[in-house]
Amino acid sequence: MQSRPPWSDRRRRTLLGLALGIVACGLGAAALPAQYGVTSGLLALLCAFLLVAATVMFLAVPGPGTLGTLLRSLPLAGAALVVAVLLLLSAPEDLRWLWWTATGASAVWTATAGWQTRRSDV
Repeated sequence: MQSRPPWSDRRRRTLLGLALGIVACGLGAAALPAQYGVTSGLLALLCAFLLVAATVMFLAVPGPGTLGTLLRSLPLAGAALVVAVLLLLSAPEDLRWLWWTATGASAVWTATAGWQTRRSDV
């Protein structure tokens, strides 16, 4: 079994910051009036989601170079392209420019990831 490299301080600070965001926003949801408490509760849920996603990503991609590994991930790029196209097809007319931009960026990401993956296989 391979030993994993220890997590960097940046990774630990990211997870700690998200955990503190959950606690702070959760307390705010309980203590603030309704119009602010709901927003605070939603921010606590967002921090919780990001904490789980970051933990999974940090476990799946150990060591330095996480961003480069994710940028070369063809399945992730393809999934982002599919989601962007679906959002483009369902968006109202005033938001189409945003989803055209996201679709174009996702298409470039998918092509680059495919090119990098094919290039590394040779």
